[in-house]
Amino acid sequence: MGGTSGQRLSGLQKEVLILYRGFLRAARSKSPEHRHQIESIVSEEFHRNSKQIDRKNFVYIEYLLRLGKKQLDQLKSSDIVRLSSMKVGGDQNIDP
Repeated sequence: MGGTSGQRLSGLQKEVLILYRGFLRAARSKSPEHRHQIESIVSEEFHRNSKQIDRKNFVYIEYLLRLGKKQLDQLKSSDIVRLSSMKVGGDQNIDP
């Protein structure tokens, strides 16, 4: 079982992890090749944001969470088969 030796996560950190897991779960409902592509884009995006965005920039993080939740809702639709790209601060494209 998981230990408690690390620091406790903040509410925003928990929300980010929930969103990340949500994307990975949504990817499971897609075809294998699209699943791999979605997982790759999501992983790269979250990793890049974790390195580039100041952890104390709560307003921007909350904005990205709202944007991510909208994208996740779209990805969960059976009409959507894959992600084409995800860009912070730019238009988010999700291909049907």
